[in-house]
Amino acid sequence: MTAHRSTFASLMVWVCALVFAPMLSGCSPQIIKHGHQFRQSDIQQIQPGMSQEQVKLQLGSPATTATVNNGQAYYYISSTMTQAAFLKEKEVDRKILAVYFNPLGTVEQVAHYGMKDGKVFDYISRTTPAPGGRDDGILKQLFRNLGTRQLYGE
Repeated sequence: MTAHRSTFASLMVWVCALVFAPMLSGCSPQIIKHGHQFRQSDIQQIQPGMSQEQVKLQLGSPATTATVNNGQAYYYISSTMTQAAFLKEKEVDRKILAVYFNPLGTVEQVAHYGMKDGKVFDYISRTTPAPGGRDDGILKQLFRNLGTRQLYGE
């Protein structure tokens, strides 16, 4: 009888492990990378005096460009996000490689920026502002016109 009970208990442990292991593994965070992913050797080959075309051949098209001090600037942006199960993504690292060109179109300076160097802001806030710039609660919105005297559209 005890041999049967211990066999049943060990079988239940294995069944529980097989059922809960996939569920728990779904909770482990996923690492998601966006943007340009560079090797250090690619970045080290960018030297002052290179043309814009040589930089594009080495690194690819920039994520964005800008005009800075009468010259161009190329920005290569990469970010690393983590997401656990159904939770919202969280940015854990951001790297920006900025290549500044002089007015003649040759590399003047290469700079590296990270999350500590900039202000993090949300491009898409996923919220719609309320009319009039105020954020009324649901009850206030429902009962807003209760005290007004507008009978039959007069």
